[in-house]
This record gives sequence, C-alpha cells and structure tokens, in this order.
Amino acid sequence: MADHLDAPGLTSPAMDARVDITDHYAFQQPGHPERTVLAFNVNPLAPTHADEFRHDALYETLVDTNGDAKPDITFRYRFSRKERGRQFARVSRAQIDGELEDGHVHEEFEIEELVEHAPVSFDSRARITKGEDDVRFFAGIRSDPFFFDLLGFLNGLKFTGSDFFIDKNVFSVVLEIPNRLLGANPKVGLWTRTLVPMTLQPDHLTQVDQMGRPAINTVFNHSNDKNTFNITQPVDQRGAKTLSGQTFLDVFTSELEALGGYTMPQAEGIAKILLPDILTFDYSSSAGFLNGRQLQNDVIDISLNLVTNGKITGDGVGAHTDYLGAMPYLGKPHA
Repeated sequence: MADHLDAPGLTSPAMDARVDITDHYAFQQPGHPERTVLAFNVNPLAPTHADEFRHDALYETLVDTNGDAKPDITFRYRFSRKERGRQFARVSRAQIDGELEDGHVHEEFEIEELVEHAPVSFDSRARITKGEDDVRFFAGIRSDPFFFDLLGFLNGLKFTGSDFFIDKNVFSVVLEIPNRLLGANPKVGLWTRTLVPMTLQPDHLTQVDQMGRPAINTVFNHSNDKNTFNITQPVDQRGAKTLSGQTFLDVFTSELEALGGYTMPQAEGIAKILLPDILTFDYSSSAGFLNGRQLQNDVIDISLNLVTNGKITGDGVGAHTDYLGAMPYLGKPHA
C-alpha cells in the first residue's frame, strides 16, 4: 500500500480512519505550468469506516523550501462539525518561523486565509470553491486513485495483477495554487500530516500520521515502529530509535540488504535517499515521480524495482482510467 492503514495490524493511526493518510500528490496543473495541484487523501475504504472529515483534527501539507527537512510553509485544512449531512472546510496558508515541537507548530507568522466555508462533497457532484489569492479547492469523497495488488503483497510479493483498490473510495482535499505560494525556489520538499487533540489536553494537537513518499512506512517498518515513524519529524527520522534500539536508518539499510541483496554501503546510500521521508518536487517541471507525484504514476513498480534491486519489476497493475483532466482530478466515487 502507499500509506493506507499504516498502523500495526493494518489499522488506522489513532484507530481513526478520518485521519489515516492514504496518499498525497503534487503536480503541475495541466496546461498551466505556473500553477500546482496538491492532493491529500485520507479515510481508506470510505465511507465504510467514516463518512466525514474529523472536525477537531488538523490536516496539513508541509513545504520545505530550502532543503533542511524542516517546514517553512504549511497549508492547513480544517473542517466544521458535520450537521444534517453537511460539512464545511477552511483552508489557510502560514509561514513557519520556529520548530515543530511534539508535532505541533511552536511559532508561525503571516497566516493567510485562502478558503472559507467551502462545502464538502458527500456524493458524486464535485463542489469546487474559489478562494483568495487565485486558489481553487475541493473536499469530499472520490474514487481512490491508488492502484496496487495488495493481496499479492501480503502473500510474500507473489503478485497476480489484481488491483485491490479498483473499486475503493477515499476522502480527498485538492488545492490548486499559483506556484508562488510554494515559495520562490521551485525545488521544494512536501509531506502531509494529521493531528488530533490529546486525550487529557484537548486544546493541544498532536501528530498521529504523516506521509512523504509512497509506501515508505508500510514497507520498511514493522509492529509499533510504524507508530513511532508516524510521529517522528522528517529531520529526525534517520537517527530516531526503533523498538529494537536500532535507528530507522539502520532498519532501512538492513531491509534493503535483505530484499535487494545490496551491499551494506549500497543499501545505506539508498536508505539515506529515502530518509528523511519527503516528496521532492520541482514545480517548474512537468515530470512525474520522483519529481512530485501524478495520479497515474506507477509508484509501486518503481519502488519494487528499487528495493528488490530489479528482482521484482512490478505488481502487474496499471493506472486507473477514471482520472479527470481538471478539478478535482480524482474520479467520481464508487457507489
């Protein structure tokens, strides 16, 4: 999987599908190289486990503009309580001045409200909201764009070409923005995260899930290390300790040696590319993964080829055919 159900035992982080990140994407808006599309999906198997966005959670896309694995810009998505079948979204952009402490932004400045009171789409109709600073926004249920032979993966990488996600849905937020909102440097790093109120401190939000590149946490980490990875900030990921006492860099190196037969120096070199787990994106380029990620990019084949050192070149599953050429880009939800 990309990041679906990436807590131990194929469960959702915080045991809440509403804040379980499945995928995120970044690509040039088709026909408009001066604009970028950011898509952020949660809630695997929607609406089976949840039929709304969590109203007291924070959904974020974080942007590193200078390559230090620390966020400089954040796009924040918040939702109202769902009432009488209706829910509304608010989107803001903030410059970050300070550190992420316990997953929380300690300081910030220059907060810009981009979208107010945008209706969430709970059916096949895509309600697009125009916001400030030339942005457009969508939130709601859509067809899951991810494609993968999940059952083959769980069966020891014995793939049959069966796409588990062909008829599944997710909840998605999609933001079209002018490139300048990502900063002056076109080469940025992106990751997404979700935060929820702490049990005994409901006014304090704590991070429960995050995602940079696809399939990192689901492939390389095991047991409760998955939860630890989800709350460890990218800048700290190489040196953070797992339950075994190893660092995540050590674990990734060992996994690459075992899966691909790499030498230790080779495996460590690849592990240092994968960590920190940040999606690199040059918004001046229309190329896809590893430059950002487009809906149709076969990230699983690329990843399988890398981690197995060419022993497995793919899962036999191809891109879906329901993607759209304009907002909200993800296909209509399945009934």
